[in-house]
Amino acid sequence: MARNKHSLAGRIPKRLLLWGGLGAALLGLSSLSAFARDHALMINVSPSLPYWAIWLERGVMPARGEIIVFDPPPSELLEAHFGREPKPFAKKVLGVAGDRVSEQERTYFINGNPVAKAKHHSRNGEPLALGPTGIIPRDCYFVGTDHVDGFDSRYGAIGWICRPRVLGVGRAIL
Repeated sequence: MARNKHSLAGRIPKRLLLWGGLGAALLGLSSLSAFARDHALMINVSPSLPYWAIWLERGVMPARGEIIVFDPPPSELLEAHFGREPKPFAKKVLGVAGDRVSEQERTYFINGNPVAKAKHHSRNGEPLALGPTGIIPRDCYFVGTDHVDGFDSRYGAIGWICRPRVLGVGRAIL
């Protein structure tokens, strides 16, 4: 009888250790899942930004100068260049709510400072309508890049990028 008692006592700590380890693993997976839900590594294949890897922090609203990652609005022009289901875009926030956007001879200004020049035609020859001007609405952004072929707020097919389209803030990592 003493032998069984000793044997049972030896097994209980192993079971507790096993259950404790399983609980810790589940807790770790839960934390990893929450992290993955709020973050993503994105590969930039566009030449409009100078980096090819961006770390996305989902649900974070960007500030001026930060990289915004967003779902582009649907348009025929967007579909012609990027397909029916384009990947998210990453651009620099040039203007924020309350800023004044103006355009003169296809040059865009934010609060009187030049930020971008719009082309007349796309690389495929389609005419490019100018983007919005005026006061940037609440929860919206004017986004752009320094790249001459950047497809951004200077064009009507993109326009303001407002909260429902914003995926989060991108951090350049490579």
